[in-house]
Amino acid sequence: MRALAVFPGKRELRMIEVPAPVRRGEREAMVRIREVGVCGTDREIAAFKYGTPARGTDRLVLGHEALGEVVEVGSSVRTLAPGDLVALTVRRPCDDATCVACRVGRQDFCISGGFTERGIRGADGFLTEFVVEDERYLVRVPRSLAEVGVLLEPLTVSAKAAVDLDAILRRYPWEPLGLRALVLGAGPIGLLSAMMLVARDATTFIYSREPADGDRAALARSFGAEYLSAGDTPLSALPARIGPADIVFEAVGTAQVAFGALAALAPNGVLILTGIPSAHAPIEIDLDRIMRDIVLKNQVLFGTVNASRGAFEAAVRQLEQFKGLFPDALQRLITHRAKLDEVPELMRRPRGIKQVVVIGA
Repeated sequence: MRALAVFPGKRELRMIEVPAPVRRGEREAMVRIREVGVCGTDREIAAFKYGTPARGTDRLVLGHEALGEVVEVGSSVRTLAPGDLVALTVRRPCDDATCVACRVGRQDFCISGGFTERGIRGADGFLTEFVVEDERYLVRVPRSLAEVGVLLEPLTVSAKAAVDLDAILRRYPWEPLGLRALVLGAGPIGLLSAMMLVARDATTFIYSREPADGDRAALARSFGAEYLSAGDTPLSALPARIGPADIVFEAVGTAQVAFGALAALAPNGVLILTGIPSAHAPIEIDLDRIMRDIVLKNQVLFGTVNASRGAFEAAVRQLEQFKGLFPDALQRLITHRAKLDEVPELMRRPRGIKQVVVIGA
C-alpha cells in the first residue's frame, strides 16, 4: 500500500510502498484511513527541520491529524465495531517505569521525554491507507461528524487548554462573567480556539497578519468573533483597541507576538501558549515589566502540548457543539481537499486555511 514518507538523512520526501499492516493483538483494530489534515508541523518535518524515524529505519511516514474507519477488530475490543469512525490519538507512552504520567495513560504529561508520536517522533504516521492500532488510542466519532471529523486533532489543543483554563478560573471567589478573549493567529488552531471561546460566550477578538478583508477575517466574523489585522493595528495598539483581555490564547508560535500581547492581558488574566517557535535570533523583551505584571496582577501563563484521550473525547463534544452553533463556518474552515499524490506539492505550497488529504471513503 502507498504512504508518504520523509527520509531525513537523504533530505527526501516521496511516495513509497509499504506492507499492509497485520492485526496481531486481541485489543487491536484495523483502521482504513479516510482523511488526514496537513498542518505546520507536517510542513516543518517535510522541510527536514525535525521529525524522527522509528528505531531501525531511515524514514518516517507523515500525518498525525487522522480520521479513519474501523474495518476489523480483535476479540477483546469492547468499545469499537467495524464501520465505526475513529480519531487516532498521536502520542504513545514512554517505557520508563518511573514516569507516573505515562503509567496512568497521561503521556501528554510525560516526564521522561521518551514518548513517541505518530507521524512526528519515533513512530510512523497516518498518511497511508491502513493502520493497526490499539483500542486505547482510538476515539469513536459520531457519523454526524464525518465531514469535519478530521478537525478533531487540532481541536484537542483548545479542548485540553479549556480544561486547564477552567481549573484556573475556579480560583476566583466569584463566578466570572462577561469574559473577553484575544486569540493570536488565524490558522486552524486559532480559529477553532476562537470558536471554543465564542461558544463559551466570551467576547472574542482574533489578531493575525492576514488582511481585514480576507477569507480568514470573513470566517472569523461569521461565527461571532471580531477580526483585527496586524496590518491595520500594531501589536502595541491592541490594549487600547480591545480593552483588557481575560484570556489571551496564543496560536502563532512566535514569542515576540505572544509576549508582546501581554500588555493586553487583564488583571487575573490567563495567557495560554500553544505554539512552538522556530530557532531565530534572540529578541529583546522587557522581562522585568512582564514579571512585575504577572506578580502584581495575579496573572497566569501556561503551555499545553499534545492531548490525552480525554481531550479527544472533549473535542468530539466540542465539534458537535460547533456543528450546531456554526455549521457553515465549520465547513468553510476546510478549504482544500487533495489526493495523496498531491501532498508533496501541498507541503511546498499551502492553500487556503485547512488542507485535508482524502485517502479512503
